[in-house]
Amino acid sequence: MANPVRTYPQALRQSGSSLIEQLIAGRDASGEVGVETLNIAGQRVRRFTTEFWTSRQRQASSLHEISYRACFKPQLPRFFIESLTNRDDVVFDPFMGRGTTLIEAGLLGRHGAGNDANPLSRILTRPRLTPPTYEEVEQRLQAISFSARTAPQLDLTMFYHPRTEAEILALRGYLGKRRSTRKEDSIDRWIRMVATSRLTGHSRGFFSVYTLPPNQAMSAENQKKINKHRRQRPEYRDVKELILRKTKSLLRNVSAEQLQELRNVHQHFRLVTGDAGGLKDLKDRSIRLTVTSPPFLDTVNYAQDNWLRCWFNELDWERLASKIAVVRSIEAWTGIMMRVFRELYRVTATDGIVAFEVGEIRKRNLNLDEFVVPIGLGIGFRCVGILINQQRFTKTSNIWGVRNNAAGTNTNRIVLFQKPAR
Repeated sequence: MANPVRTYPQALRQSGSSLIEQLIAGRDASGEVGVETLNIAGQRVRRFTTEFWTSRQRQASSLHEISYRACFKPQLPRFFIESLTNRDDVVFDPFMGRGTTLIEAGLLGRHGAGNDANPLSRILTRPRLTPPTYEEVEQRLQAISFSARTAPQLDLTMFYHPRTEAEILALRGYLGKRRSTRKEDSIDRWIRMVATSRLTGHSRGFFSVYTLPPNQAMSAENQKKINKHRRQRPEYRDVKELILRKTKSLLRNVSAEQLQELRNVHQHFRLVTGDAGGLKDLKDRSIRLTVTSPPFLDTVNYAQDNWLRCWFNELDWERLASKIAVVRSIEAWTGIMMRVFRELYRVTATDGIVAFEVGEIRKRNLNLDEFVVPIGLGIGFRCVGILINQQRFTKTSNIWGVRNNAAGTNTNRIVLFQKPAR
């Protein structure tokens, strides 16, 4: 039986509890809550450390299993969406990446808005808000001529067997034509998304020979070095078969009720490719909850890592690289975040919440939460507090190499802001 929907902010007003107390009461795990009081920008801010959500107790939807650099786990946005919103509220992510926040919002019957400077983000997110059936994908793939001959534009022989490369080129040509003639539908977009995620990887489930994980495309020259070092040559991989295999995996635990939920709300989602500091497509005070994680300091070069994905989708990755900045100083990073927070303040509804997840830059000994708080305060938000979700790993997790922290724990730092009534 589904839990009754907790209405926010009415429930807080009726109970007299603070927002933090509500979140602590609604967490998955039991245990002590560490509380630390910080003085940031002349204001006392409390930082709470506990296990707010766990990956063990609530299995994530298989729809999320698309590789993308630096993305958080689905349990993070789900925790805030369930706790702080009602059905049909609008949930937003200005740095949507692979679309984790948006997919969770759709599965929970919320409306959504997403933005990202990387156009691949929209390509990877939109199809999973309207997933086709396995049979529909199979039928469409059977109608595509994978034997169509297309002259290669790049030398990709270091990644693919000649037959595999020919099939990729045929699929790329088909999808390009469907899009240019405005015949592309949700099934085509799904196939594009799955194929984009299968281009390179380190197992036989990908189109390529052994290489880096799928969210990091090795350069052609470096791939030649890997091949030489491993004494490997690309083997034939059946593109159609692998797309069907991944489709089956993505849909494996999606229930009929969840598919219907997505069908009911997908028309209420707006996905945009653009600058998070200039959200022209969003109306003032239209967002109830933002859950996001911005790019961190020089940790990921999204454009360079995705050059092969860009090629497949007919995107100019070098031009894209000039638009997606790799920020190398805390001063430049905070300057960009100030522009983002001005827009977040504009689009956030009164009493609305921003959950801003930031990482720990360990090599520089920086806690970005302490830099984010003054930015939000300066724009006009109220800082509700800082949540540190500290997930302790089991022995099995450690066996599989999950050792993000020295003590066998993994943390997320989320700064919570609320837009006060004026």
